Amino acid sequence: MTRKYFGTDGVRGRANAGSMSADVVMKIGMAVGQIYRKGGHRHRVVIGKDTRLSGYMIEQALTAGLLASGMDVFLLGPVPTPAVAMLTRSMRADLGVMISASHNPFADNGIKIFGPDGYKLSDDQELKIEDLIDNPGKVTLAGPSEIGRAKRIEDAGARYIEFAKRTYPGEGNLSGMRIVIDTANGAAYKTAPTALWELGAEIIEIGNDPNGTNINEKCGSTHPEVMCEKVRELRADIGIALDGDADRVIIADEKGRVIDGDQIMALVATSWAQRGMLKGGGLVATIMSNLGLERYLDSQKLTLARTKVGDRYVVEHMRAHGFNVGGEQSGHIVLSDYATTGDGLLAALQVLAEVVGSGKPVSEVCNLFTPLPQILKNVKFKGGSPLDDSQVKSAIRDAEARLGNQGRLVIRPSGTEPLIRVMAEGDDGKLVATIVDDLCGVISKAAA
Repeated sequence: MTRKYFGTDGVRGRANAGSMSADVVMKIGMAVGQIYRKGGHRHRVVIGKDTRLSGYMIEQALTAGLLASGMDVFLLGPVPTPAVAMLTRSMRADLGVMISASHNPFADNGIKIFGPDGYKLSDDQELKIEDLIDNPGKVTLAGPSEIGRAKRIEDAGARYIEFAKRTYPGEGNLSGMRIVIDTANGAAYKTAPTALWELGAEIIEIGNDPNGTNINEKCGSTHPEVMCEKVRELRADIGIALDGDADRVIIADEKGRVIDGDQIMALVATSWAQRGMLKGGGLVATIMSNLGLERYLDSQKLTLARTKVGDRYVVEHMRAHGFNVGGEQSGHIVLSDYATTGDGLLAALQVLAEVVGSGKPVSEVCNLFTPLPQILKNVKFKGGSPLDDSQVKSAIRDAEARLGNQGRLVIRPSGTEPLIRVMAEGDDGKLVATIVDDLCGVISKAAA
């Protein structure tokens, strides 16, 4: 079945329209309650959100649907996505929900759902929810005496901060470290700087003044140049940029150069392998990770298992095959010894421990391999299936032949936006650039 509401990371869309309208969101709450209301106990759901203006509306609509289905709701307020996953388990909730569109602009919003084990729902579970959204007659609401109650949890952020600090693996603390932290005017604007400061670091905060409409706006992990400039300006030791819901991270070294998720995964996997902590014999990443990472891991006698794009698919492969390190080049880093989903702060703490323990600068610690030339461009489309066009298919076959075994080509529709993503990488940078430009041209023509 084709999914109508759910994409690669929950339900996402423009706020106050379509799947993110108040009436559809309330139906999502009712559908979720119908499926997960099992047994005679009081059912509980924890709900967190980022700092988008539309979060107030969606929080209330979702709460209404869940209460109508007979589930008690615990409102966490603005907290990172990984905090919701953690608190779902910690508070023995039946479900956890994060209201966020992650790295998208403020005008979008979304709903991510976690099961009682703190893991995101499977495709099959999401299809069951979709069926009930479109068939409300199948939903049985609670009787008058069984309607749920809502309660606000005031210390949710503090609980997450203490949890995050306990994952720091280094001896001592971060005393002497000067850190630029960019929280993207998002969900971690309080928790991440506080955790780093309490661990002893000197903190320089940017992107920490959310107003409801500035989340991810020229800041955070999708705009790391702001963090990089601040690191150079203030001669900081490291920069840390999170996205709007703080489940991904991008690092800057002391020279203000970007360290992406591939380098972070390489560092953690190598360190954990040396300490006997690594499980699965390698790590799990997506088809978007650089071929340089794969070659580096091979040199360390470690493996790279690839999945389709989406941290949910990375986690599913990790669970099925016994890995404890995985993630995406974009900065989703999943460390399953500690968390059930990507956590930007936890990943940053692992990097900081390696830097502090080695006594070396970030530029030496975090540059373990030279990435192959890799170019990613997006092509907008309004509808239809441009990738099914015969000329597009022919152009893709030609591009694959030109790359041969000296590179890779990945072309896919975005799971969160109306875009076709065109990525190529290879040893010959000029060839890679030419191939991407040629394909974007052909796809644009088909999309028009």
